[in-house]
Amino acid sequence: MPGKELVIAQADIVKRVKEIGAAITRDYEKNQLVVVGILNGAFIFMADLVREIKRELEIDFVRMASYGMETTSGSLRITKDIELDIQDKDILVVEDIIDTGLTMAHLRHSFAGRGARSVRFCALINKTERREVEVAIDYVGFEVKRGFLVGYGLDCREKYRQLTEVYHLLDD
Repeated sequence: MPGKELVIAQADIVKRVKEIGAAITRDYEKNQLVVVGILNGAFIFMADLVREIKRELEIDFVRMASYGMETTSGSLRITKDIELDIQDKDILVVEDIIDTGLTMAHLRHSFAGRGARSVRFCALINKTERREVEVAIDYVGFEVKRGFLVGYGLDCREKYRQLTEVYHLLDD
C-alpha cells in the first residue's frame, strides 16, 4: 500500500459540507431542483450534501467515460444517463473533483440542450493543475493545487474511496 499524507481532515469536510448545503438551500428557494451526481466518485460527498440541503429536491446520477483508457482524451461519452425529465428544472451537478473541466463542459451542454432552466456545479475539490476548459464552479468545498488525491469518494484504481478524509497518495 502506498503512503499517504492528510490533505483535508474529516472535521473540515463535515463543516464545509454543512456550509455548502446551507448556501444551496438559500440559492434554490424556488423552482424544481435536481441534484445530479457523477458516478462513482461523487456518491459519498453527494449523500452527505443532500442531507444538508433543506428543501425539496430530486436526485439522479450520470456516469461519464473518456474514450482513452489511461488519459483524458477529450472525447467523453455518457455511459449511464440521468432518468429524470429535466425540462425547466434547475440542475446542480455534484462532482468529487473538477480537474480538466471537460466533464463539466460536456454536461452543461448536454443538460442545457435538454431544456434545463439552469445548470450549476458543486465540487468537493477544485484542482486546477490540469485544467483544460474553464468552467465556473458555483460551490467549491476546497481548492487543492496539485497531487493525486484519494478518500471521501476519490479513488486510485477503485481503492480508497471509503476513507473518511482526503489524502495525497505518495509514491513509494
